Amino acid sequence: MAKIIDGRKIAKEINESLKAKVEDFIKKHEITPKLAVVIAGEDPASLFYVKMIAKSCERASISFEKYSLPSETTEEELLKLIDNLNKNKKVSGIIVQVPLPEHINQERIQEAVDPSKDVDCFNPINMGRLALGKPEFLPCTPYAVYELMKRENIVVEGKHTVIVGRSNIVGRPMSLILLQKKQYANATLTICHSRTNDLSYFTRQADILIAAVGKPEIIKRDMVKEGVVIIDVGTNEVEGKLVGDVAYNEVLDKVSVITPVPGGVGPITNVMLMQNTLKAAGKLVN
Repeated sequence: MAKIIDGRKIAKEINESLKAKVEDFIKKHEITPKLAVVIAGEDPASLFYVKMIAKSCERASISFEKYSLPSETTEEELLKLIDNLNKNKKVSGIIVQVPLPEHINQERIQEAVDPSKDVDCFNPINMGRLALGKPEFLPCTPYAVYELMKRENIVVEGKHTVIVGRSNIVGRPMSLILLQKKQYANATLTICHSRTNDLSYFTRQADILIAAVGKPEIIKRDMVKEGVVIIDVGTNEVEGKLVGDVAYNEVLDKVSVITPVPGGVGPITNVMLMQNTLKAAGKLVN
């Protein structure tokens, strides 16, 4: 019988502890951690995600401020706003919501965010620190996966962990986290991607399979072995419903542990963003 991980329950537990820490921080320093979110344009998915961030901030007693810019905003105007937020001592963390309008260089914008306020961990300096095993922050979705595995006591050390996907948001940083010399890491890793020949050859070898490729139900029953642990990070909309990268109903009786979509990794991700924001606030006062 597969164990189905309840991400909402884990997120609630983490948030209760986090909220207490935030309230202690406010009492001690007389400063409320603040997250500034910048959004350019009217992308529906981005607008929805920003609403979710606002709710997460409220639940954690973290201040939230949104900067909505029109889609025709120039790159220089956006850079000027980021510079002002970098200098603003009341702002603990900064997120620039992606995707950005096509005329704006996303890499240049991400590089402009002060690494000490880069709570999404997109600045190359923070990614470099992660690669060296000395992270300032952990990227929120991989952080959520790591926290989930830790709380569920999923043994990673020495296990063959296959990550499907190599994006800078999930796959690549996830591999760096699991390679660290620490508990719930020390994995033996294989990374698969769009140019991998015979994907199923690798997924069938996985003790732990992390799917983060953004293709609905690409991982089928015949692609996994008995007793595998599956962490499904995919979020894909199909006929108005949210589905993962794994064919959940097909594999359910074959796996030992699985995260559902929705209700698995997703709810934990924003709580990790709040954790990073509190950490950033602590650096501002020290």
